[in-house]
Amino acid sequence: METPIKKELVDGLIAQFGIQDFAKATIREVKQVAAFAEKESGVEFIKMEMGIPGLPAAQVGVDAQIKSLQDGIAHSYPDIQGLPELKRQASRFVKAFIDVDIKPEGCVPVCGSMQGTFASFLTCSQANHEKDTVLFIDPGFPVQKMQLQVQGVKYETFDVYDYRGEKLRGKLESYLSKGNICAIVYSNPNNPSWICFNDDELKIIGELATRYDTIVMEDLAYFAMDFRRDLSCPFEPPYQPSVAHYTDNYILLISGSKAFSYAGERIGVTCISDRLFRRHYDDLSARYEGLPFGLVFSTRMLYALSSGTSHSAQYAMAAMLGAACDGKYNFREEIKVYGERAHKLKEIFCRNNFHIVYDRDLDQPIADGFYFTIGYKGMTSGQLARELMYYGVSAICLITTGSHQEGLRVCTSFIEDHQYAQLEERMRLFAENNPV
Repeated sequence: METPIKKELVDGLIAQFGIQDFAKATIREVKQVAAFAEKESGVEFIKMEMGIPGLPAAQVGVDAQIKSLQDGIAHSYPDIQGLPELKRQASRFVKAFIDVDIKPEGCVPVCGSMQGTFASFLTCSQANHEKDTVLFIDPGFPVQKMQLQVQGVKYETFDVYDYRGEKLRGKLESYLSKGNICAIVYSNPNNPSWICFNDDELKIIGELATRYDTIVMEDLAYFAMDFRRDLSCPFEPPYQPSVAHYTDNYILLISGSKAFSYAGERIGVTCISDRLFRRHYDDLSARYEGLPFGLVFSTRMLYALSSGTSHSAQYAMAAMLGAACDGKYNFREEIKVYGERAHKLKEIFCRNNFHIVYDRDLDQPIADGFYFTIGYKGMTSGQLARELMYYGVSAICLITTGSHQEGLRVCTSFIEDHQYAQLEERMRLFAENNPV
């Protein structure tokens, strides 16, 4: 059976890198195998494993950051609470695009949402010694679980595939009723499945978070990227759906990486509800000189981690958020190409006997966006991932994201126009070699 890349080459590289089970290979490992296979074979890989923005950084941010550096800001430590203008614009942004009121004091800049989740996990897990476990609504971003592993914090997880809509209530309550869950974590839109919780589901999460006094960490890394609706008009509906409408126990993680293609500068904003920011927990007060939740997050956790966030990047983020709020910068217009790519890629895969694993949002087809999921009848995740490598296509297995479904995550960010024809040809050959 002829394949674009010899099986022996790929299998040898997998063994050489010490990957015992390719189904559990990390993003970096898959990337490494693909890079070496491409170099050794001379065959261009269609790389779908890395969730890195494939677009230029927002110019409004670049200009503001350069100006701040030229004005001499690099010599000054940033305030641990954040640049006042960034805090003000973040508060405006949340109002403009989510229709939620959060005071500027609760909008704290972080070195990307990764640092925001790390500091949030620390704060949430120490707030009440009886609540020592984090609950993930999976599938999700694998590195967040690694963060808890580093911290020594316990976690529980379930695959939401069979628990959409009202079914979500019973499943969540089965964990929360134990009394040990300090935080609930999910992304919306979801990495990797691209499912988007609707308001009914967010209301369920919010109501239960209030009832069981649990903090919701809502990861909005792919802000407003449900391209089925235009969420780009500031201060006008429709808004980015959020649990913030249904509970006061929430932390919103807003990233500059995907919506503004500003990943390299590691900038984001963690937005803590007014009530939670000022709330006193006995365990936090005893450990941190009587400080409330929000000040523990900023003056203890963030201070210990990095003494604040890149000063010049804060100017960039402030400018991007402000321009979006003023209607001068339509960030969604620049990134909708991800949805267009996903639509084309899905058609190619489905024409060649693949199927979309997470294919619906209740009664709606799944949105086209930054990620989607594929499966192939009769193949496990690991088999499919390895087999596609022989055809010069790299993607990660869903098992690494906490999913219980057999399939792969596909990222659209690095797809170039000439690769659609390549993919069509290779997947047609794949289907011929793997009849269903």
